[in-house]
Amino acid sequence: MPAKRLLLLCGDFAEDYETMVPFQALQAVGHRVDAVCPDKRAGDSIATAIHDFEGDQTYSEKPGHRFTLNADFTGVDPADYDGLVIVGGRAPEYLRLNERVIELVRHFFTADKPVAAICHGAQLLAAARVLEGRTCSAYPACRPEVELAGGRYADIAVDDAVTDGKLVTAPAWPAHPAWLAQFLTVLDTRIEL
Repeated sequence: MPAKRLLLLCGDFAEDYETMVPFQALQAVGHRVDAVCPDKRAGDSIATAIHDFEGDQTYSEKPGHRFTLNADFTGVDPADYDGLVIVGGRAPEYLRLNERVIELVRHFFTADKPVAAICHGAQLLAAARVLEGRTCSAYPACRPEVELAGGRYADIAVDDAVTDGKLVTAPAWPAHPAWLAQFLTVLDTRIEL
């Protein structure tokens, strides 16, 4: 099976784990992953954040690693990609304000290509108006956005994921094993032991 070319959409204060883990894991199984951010070029880096669940009403935030992008945002043609990965953290708050980002997201849904979104990535899906009639999980604080966008919020365990057609979503980074496994299935990626 040929490798897929995937677009990983991220930005400053993206969740550290939700950026690095899919970037590395999808490459480890042979896919090409281009990590991009608006207003940034290949070789630039973004600040990431580590969000943790420590018993408070919401997550805590600590500085994460610097994550180096490997592709230019300005040159992205979504037609060149087989799938899209939208990371969470605070990045979707501002990514959803960028019309070019919204166009990119809509392309993958219009073209019926695989999309994986995790945590606050649902904010970007809601802004792109691609959730109507779809089941979508997200960080629980994003439930209103999913529902206001016409989606069905999947209230699942923090370490689970849900697939609706070619959309794979999860609430947060503890779901990486389920989220990535379901995304690989949607990509038709087979791993044999």
